[in-house]
Amino acid sequence: MPQERLAFLRRESGAPTELIARAQRVLGSRVVDARRQDGGYTPAERWALTFEDRSSVFAKMGTTPLTAGWLVAEHGFYEHAESLGGFEFAPRLLGWDPHRERPLVLLEDLSAGDWPPPWTAERIERVCVMLERVAATNAPDWAPSIEERRAHLAGWTRVQSDPAPFLRLGLATAAWLQVALARLVDAEASAVLDGDALVHLDVRSDNLCFVGRRTVLVDWNNTARGNALLDLAAWLPSLQSEGGPPPWELMPDSGGFSALLSGYFAANAGLPYPEGAPRVRGVQLAQLRTSLPWAIRELGLPPLDGHSAR
Repeated sequence: MPQERLAFLRRESGAPTELIARAQRVLGSRVVDARRQDGGYTPAERWALTFEDRSSVFAKMGTTPLTAGWLVAEHGFYEHAESLGGFEFAPRLLGWDPHRERPLVLLEDLSAGDWPPPWTAERIERVCVMLERVAATNAPDWAPSIEERRAHLAGWTRVQSDPAPFLRLGLATAAWLQVALARLVDAEASAVLDGDALVHLDVRSDNLCFVGRRTVLVDWNNTARGNALLDLAAWLPSLQSEGGPPPWELMPDSGGFSALLSGYFAANAGLPYPEGAPRVRGVQLAQLRTSLPWAIRELGLPPLDGHSAR
């Protein structure tokens, strides 16, 4: 009978039999419904599972070496949070089934929450308050320093070495880049990354959810320690692209983060998409379109002159 039920759920919902069976084993209850959860930019399996006692969980299973590694890192954060009684700004950890290739994490189901956009002044304020709480939280001892990732984040230095991927985007000409590049490289180098605060490193609307009075931030696979202002700065370009205010209204002085962020997107948006994540370059381009004007405004650079600058 259990195998027949698994086959039925697989047939009706498309949910992987392995995922359902492992979730049932971890939580000791029978799954009666499975709904695929859209979103995310990786091929990890994402499902909302309902059990016979009407409880539900969000189940995420790694499907590639990369997503498996991310899931192990994400579980490490949730385990840390639970050891401290849980964080209001993070989903609760409900179960974990380790596996070298397909680890499975079971989290609080937030599918019934409010996921932006649209954005309102009240929602923006709630995220700002939540990020202050994240900033006031010490990072776990094992969290890597963001400063150690500077070479990965500092994209204008990479554009300086190979400008072709950025120029292919059509936002600016080589003449504009020749005038602006040295200022952008210097500005991104001035951004202070060091610190002891907990940093998420991927604050965007698809990782934000409003649940009653809680404002919840999901996908903690990039957990790091450093300057908490980076999380606020990193959120603002995507906020503007979804109808929110321009970044400088919420962060009048970015301290070099506008250059750092625009450089990261400038160096990556024009590259071939990573395996299993065909949408990520489009998201990076959208954020480049808002973060680069922020850096230009802050540094007093000439306006973009490319054929697709508007």
